[in-house]
Amino acid sequence: MAKEKKPEIKLTRTYNIPLRQEFLKVPRHRRAKKAVKAVKEFLVKHMKSDDVRLGNYLNLNIWKHGIKNPPHHIQVEVVKDDKNVVRAELVGAPKDKEKKELKKPEAPKKEEKADQPEAKNVDVKPVETKAPEAKPVPKIENAKDPVADKVPSAAELANKK
Repeated sequence: MAKEKKPEIKLTRTYNIPLRQEFLKVPRHRRAKKAVKAVKEFLVKHMKSDDVRLGNYLNLNIWKHGIKNPPHHIQVEVVKDDKNVVRAELVGAPKDKEKKELKKPEAPKKEEKADQPEAKNVDVKPVETKAPEAKPVPKIENAKDPVADKVPSAAELANKK
């Protein structure tokens, strides 16, 4: 099989794309969808290519506050290659090389494990904690209600008039 060539970068630009005028034309529950379409339309017009691809970080930034509240402006780095493929990504988003480096955590070497003493298989039982039991409040049967003494009854009010 022949090796695939990486497309060469033909054009690189940075845009601040206004979205507010476009997403105000649609109902509130469709604003983020319209913002994504507006970004694509903007890039088709300015980069003169029909094949536009938006990056993951750009999409996440548009949808960050939900469908009803996309950002009013968005800064985008745009790259057009020799095959007329336009790729847009959020300004400041990590590049492909940085993404791969972030995904690979460093695993401890086997030699380091040999230096450590071996752990024995010990059954560890989880400790159960019990909530303190609520004590019942004693009821006073013959106690008078202090509020009932202060409030006059309907009969007393009628007698006063």
